[in-house]
Amino acid sequence: MKKSVAVLGLGKYGRSIAENLYNMGADVLAVDEDENVINEISSKCTSAVCANLSNEDEVAALGLKNMDIVVTAMGRSLAASIMSVSVAKEQGVPIVVCKASSDRMASILKKVGADKIIDPEGEGGLRSASILMSTSFKEFFALDENMYMIEMNPKKEWIGKNLRELELRKVMNLNVVAIKEKGKNWTHVDPSVPFSASSILLIVVERKDIKKCQ
Repeated sequence: MKKSVAVLGLGKYGRSIAENLYNMGADVLAVDEDENVINEISSKCTSAVCANLSNEDEVAALGLKNMDIVVTAMGRSLAASIMSVSVAKEQGVPIVVCKASSDRMASILKKVGADKIIDPEGEGGLRSASILMSTSFKEFFALDENMYMIEMNPKKEWIGKNLRELELRKVMNLNVVAIKEKGKNWTHVDPSVPFSASSILLIVVERKDIKKCQ
């Protein structure tokens, strides 16, 4: 089932996460107050709307109650971020993720209901989108422009099977480089030992194959 995500605020970070989410198969509502920005992104998302995100009526009219996730990416506009978080939570959005430009802003947004705070300096749009789209991803790191390292739980269909059975490198081009169980340290993967639901895998993957991990 597709995830529905609203991205509010389309600066560099907001555009990046909106486009990456859309490319990963999400239904994306992109919102900004600049009509030129909306025109530029309209072909790279499901729908694009021009709205004043500091205006309660305009934010309420966006239909956020239909979203699985709302991302507020107005890192320098505290008023717009507070308004968006408040309306999203009032409308029952289960996950609200906020970009914050300072510790003080992060603290305020948490108090009004934000579930996760994004540090745009350390969390690029692709990384954020990948984690939001997957129920398995715990961490996501770029090794270079093409190769990524993902820390994740095994996919449901992998549980109870081992590397020899799954042949992840051959079948999916995924290289499992380490594994750990809850409360233990990372170790090399024994290809004969089945993965459990609590296993955490460290996987190296090419950019084009990231979707296979989700």
